[in-house]
Amino acid sequence: MTAPARTRGSEELIRAEEPVLAHNYHPLPVVVARAEGAWVEDVEGRRYLDMLAGYSALNFGHRHPALIEAAHRQLDRLTLTSRAFHNDRLAEFAERLAALTGQDMVLPMNTGAEAVESGIKVARKWAYDVKGVPADRATIVVAADNFHGRTTTIVGFSTDETARSGFGPFAPGFRIVPYNDLAALEEAVDETTAAVLIEPIQGEAGVLIPDDGYLTGVRELTRRAGCLFVADEIQSGLGRTGRTLAVEHESVVPDVVLLGKALGGGIVPVSAVVARREVLSVLHSGEHGSTFGGNPLAAAVGTAVIELLETGEFQRRAAELGGLLREGLEGLVGRGVVGFRSRGLWAGVDVDPALGTGREISERLMREGILVKDTHGSTIRIAPPLTVTGEELQGALGVLEKVLAQGA
Repeated sequence: MTAPARTRGSEELIRAEEPVLAHNYHPLPVVVARAEGAWVEDVEGRRYLDMLAGYSALNFGHRHPALIEAAHRQLDRLTLTSRAFHNDRLAEFAERLAALTGQDMVLPMNTGAEAVESGIKVARKWAYDVKGVPADRATIVVAADNFHGRTTTIVGFSTDETARSGFGPFAPGFRIVPYNDLAALEEAVDETTAAVLIEPIQGEAGVLIPDDGYLTGVRELTRRAGCLFVADEIQSGLGRTGRTLAVEHESVVPDVVLLGKALGGGIVPVSAVVARREVLSVLHSGEHGSTFGGNPLAAAVGTAVIELLETGEFQRRAAELGGLLREGLEGLVGRGVVGFRSRGLWAGVDVDPALGTGREISERLMREGILVKDTHGSTIRIAPPLTVTGEELQGALGVLEKVLAQGA
């Protein structure tokens, strides 16, 4: 008789990763084994409230019943054809995603970085075929402190030295200007500019929210200059800020929107470039592709995600609970919090450095059953699933208050 497999505990599992996993992450020392809704459980059975939600990949919580059902149903039918053949799930996914975002066409991909890379290719092709920029002269203007992904092209126009140092040489063709600075943006745009690529809210930088009118100004400037406005909504989109897209807070419609993370419902990687027809129509057969992009499983889950968003329920929850989050954080300013920025259920919280780094604060919160993640310095990010309840949110704010009151 075979002996049952021995269950390894958290400490042993963390040690086991050390020699066999590349050290490109520094996770909090918690080993999650099960999850549902806004809660996760580690291998010892300890429960934690997830206030990070996979950097917005889990906008609808862990194992949302409608998304799990859609995945199970599709797993029993068909998972992959490649784009060598059509599949019966892709048309509906593209139709409904285009309608949800107010665009015309969809280019399905897998990861967020792939969506950004694809958006760059589309912008350059459009510049050559439509705008008439001379071959290999197209430029794209980006913002300092951006985070668009980890590929070599993308880290080449990052201003984060940890992200870019040691990975050159980098691709040319990018101009970096300060975020939230329309004058600098206007100075950088010229006849070679294919696109302005920005995050409507800079997440990795600490949930930096631009001044009112900035996104409207970017839209007007790009229209005047005859270049594309590409909005990276991979973290900010799909309900997170209280609207389907963050650009909707200024009633702005970009030429191209990049989506990912929450589009896969926390189940499969799904990303997309959605754009006006005259923009995405520049791609022709053989010029771009992805074996897994638009696969039937991804399309089925993505369609179920769109169905959740079509009701407007999650956008309303993020807006309403976002008010509760803001109110709670306002009460902590001067009591361990030196400042914060929030929109919907998304906040960057600057903790007094005398109380510890963002990492140290995150570890203390973890020990109290709350999971968040630090970014730069003493800043932590709060982004719970949009399924979180008001009581859960208030409980988490209470724990943050307690941790800050304990001091360094």
